[in-house]
Amino acid sequence: MFKLLKYLKPYKWLIMSILVLTLASTLFELYIPTLMANIVDVGIVNSNIPYIIRTGFWMLGLSISAIIVTVISIYLSSKVALGFGRDVRRHLFVNVEHFSVETLNKFGPASLITRTTNDIKQVQDVLNMILGTATRAPLMLVGGIILAVSREPKLSLIFLIALPLLVLVIVLIIKKASPLFSILQQRTDRLNVVIRESLTGTRVIRAFNQVNFEKKRFNIANEDFRDTAIRVNKTMALLFPFMSLIINFANIAIVYFGAIHIDQGGMQVGNLMAFLQYALLIFMAFVMLSIAFMKIPRAQASAKRISEVIQVEPTVKDPDKMNDKEGKKGLIRFENVTYRYAGAEKAAIENISFNVNRGQTTAIIGSTGSGKTTLVQLILRFFDPEEGRVLVDDINIHKMTQKKLRGKIGYVPQKASLFNGTIEENIRLGKKDATEGEIVEALTIAQAIDFVQETELGIKTMIHQSGSNLSGGQKQRLSIARALIRKPEIFIFDDSFSALDYRTDTILKKNLKQNVNATMIIVGQRINSIMDADQIIVLDEGKMVGRGTHEYLIKTNKVYQEIAASQKMEGEVS
Repeated sequence: MFKLLKYLKPYKWLIMSILVLTLASTLFELYIPTLMANIVDVGIVNSNIPYIIRTGFWMLGLSISAIIVTVISIYLSSKVALGFGRDVRRHLFVNVEHFSVETLNKFGPASLITRTTNDIKQVQDVLNMILGTATRAPLMLVGGIILAVSREPKLSLIFLIALPLLVLVIVLIIKKASPLFSILQQRTDRLNVVIRESLTGTRVIRAFNQVNFEKKRFNIANEDFRDTAIRVNKTMALLFPFMSLIINFANIAIVYFGAIHIDQGGMQVGNLMAFLQYALLIFMAFVMLSIAFMKIPRAQASAKRISEVIQVEPTVKDPDKMNDKEGKKGLIRFENVTYRYAGAEKAAIENISFNVNRGQTTAIIGSTGSGKTTLVQLILRFFDPEEGRVLVDDINIHKMTQKKLRGKIGYVPQKASLFNGTIEENIRLGKKDATEGEIVEALTIAQAIDFVQETELGIKTMIHQSGSNLSGGQKQRLSIARALIRKPEIFIFDDSFSALDYRTDTILKKNLKQNVNATMIIVGQRINSIMDADQIIVLDEGKMVGRGTHEYLIKTNKVYQEIAASQKMEGEVS
């Protein structure tokens, strides 16, 4: 939790103000019992009405002042806590945005969402409580003990028994509960994973009649969360009964021994009343501290989880010194590139070398798991090669900023990703200042204009989350239009035509050839959709086993021939 304290630096003056206000409020409250004792021992005993009225007004003034100061302090505490939560959330989100694909998969989306929302709120709430109330507790505790002891030293010996017992109870219960808070957050993660998978995969679940199985899976996660939460609450529920028992016995002892002192003439009634008030303030301070101690373990568990994300150093970083020279536009070169996913025994791609010239169309084909997507994502620098170099515009991409590199590329992923908003807003992700004419042109080239115009609102039509109100082919065409509107130097189509019918695929390829003058890399599964490429790269188990035109490969390359045969193109195999 201490690692997150650096985010409080911008609020240091507000925190200082809160401490000053809290000190003032506590002093006001601590002085009120003394005035009350004076009213009894001086005013009432001597029948001094003016003194009673004057002292009563002082008590009223101090009470109102304490309330005003406390309200201001709580307001400032909330402002600091909410600002702290906002800053940590922003930093965590920005850090996650720079994670490599491997790091994202390591944490998992559900866990990252929990850490960004629930965990930060836990820490934020505890900070608010500490600034708003828990800072008062130590001041009230120390001040109350000093004033109580100075007023009745002998009676204060009761605290030597009560206070250590209270501390012992708090420590034992918190020590038992602390590990459970970490487990509870893990159970929260698991519950979020199950819910997220059930909602996103609802069509598959229904298609395979697995609704009952998902219900059981959810019930297990839900009951694990419930059982852990009950264990935590049962443990923490022991705190207040034990504290109340100790406090009530202490009050009984104070009244009993105080009465004996009064009977013996060694103590006045006002002093006993004041002493009881100070005892109440001391025990209230312990209650406030116990509430803080109840929440701090869970906040510590949350802070640890937040720190785990914030402390992750992005593996893909911008260079300290950039290469500003202008190379050959649209040129891509792989030089002996090898990449291995974390924990994998075998490289995803191994010793790959090839060139792609400007304006050239290069297709990449291979069986599932041969490394096609890994290859194109290395160009985008979603991760860095283990060995070798990738050059774009004849410049090592390690010498470019990620923004500059990706600004040169129009990328259409294997799985079309659309966002909640209008069609226009989704297309403008490719180019913020795109005109309506440019949007229509991109949609036309991508063969998406027809179904867009058929909608009542056209490009103003709303897209639901993840494009759930569109078909697979419609989503892919909008994704292609989003890349086209950028008019980049390089296009990467990662199996982006798989959901299109043959006619749409053919027209779209023809439109691209006529309207786009850029380097193209097409990852494909179907030979008839890539056979017109200037060069075709054949991958097999991460290795490049062939490169050339369709005519050349169909005659000479065994792997390519097998792919062709599997797609019933045996007539072309010589």
